[in-house]
Amino acid sequence: MTEQAQIVHGFFAVMVFILGGMIGSFLNVCVYRLPRGKSIVTPRSACPKCESLIAWYDNIPVVSWLVLGAKCRRCGEPISWQYPLVEALTATLFLLVYWRFGWVAATPVYLLVSASLVLVTFVDLTVWEIPNEVTFPGIPLGLLCAIVAKFFPHTGLLVESPLSAFGGMLLGGGVLYLLDKAALIFLKKPGMGFGDVKLLAMLGAFFGWQGVIFVMIVASFLGSGIGVTLLVISRLRGEEKEAHYLPFGPYLALGGIIHMLIGEQAIALYLGAFTPSGTMMLQ
Repeated sequence: MTEQAQIVHGFFAVMVFILGGMIGSFLNVCVYRLPRGKSIVTPRSACPKCESLIAWYDNIPVVSWLVLGAKCRRCGEPISWQYPLVEALTATLFLLVYWRFGWVAATPVYLLVSASLVLVTFVDLTVWEIPNEVTFPGIPLGLLCAIVAKFFPHTGLLVESPLSAFGGMLLGGGVLYLLDKAALIFLKKPGMGFGDVKLLAMLGAFFGWQGVIFVMIVASFLGSGIGVTLLVISRLRGEEKEAHYLPFGPYLALGGIIHMLIGEQAIALYLGAFTPSGTMMLQ
């Protein structure tokens, strides 16, 4: 890469990072308003405590939160750490997507997917719901991307077969739906929420059936690991034994992000550890 190309690449990387912070600020609005059935467009952002409108200079991603000392300028009430976290996380993901895909048609698609998964994560953590505003348009969009990639193979999209995208959607939605029904039959209690079903179906549409398997393995590993850790901590604290329920959406979202960024490399590395006969290579 020439020096001029490096400068241009660095400029776009900075711009994408800033854009991510701005989108993260908007996602904070969505996290607060969508579960409450409020418009995400109007009115302007305001302090949830004193309801005073937030000036533009107090709404700069991360920076304003630090300058204000995590407090509202008007009423002095604390501002949740969630706001800079969402902004910084979205900015970082945007930068990673640009680093992973470069300036190709797939980049804006996966920027949108990243923002959607951040939104899903924090809404699910807040109200234990996955917004239909993300999954309902996300499923057909993923299928449409696969159709476009079929006819334009140099887009950089991870799935270039509509059949793989459609199969991923069915597999993703079907697996969690069957697990939920099995939990109802055998455990007499609900398993996965239907929001998780729609989310994994969306991820399947974007990443195909192989992506669904990858996401399920990663999400299950992370979910069980964190669940066991929380249980051990509660036992060490001498807390009474009780069921600990955790939303599964954030783990699915994290699995989707990991697959989007390094999934193909991880799968290739795993398959490369086996010989053609199917036995593991021993060093």
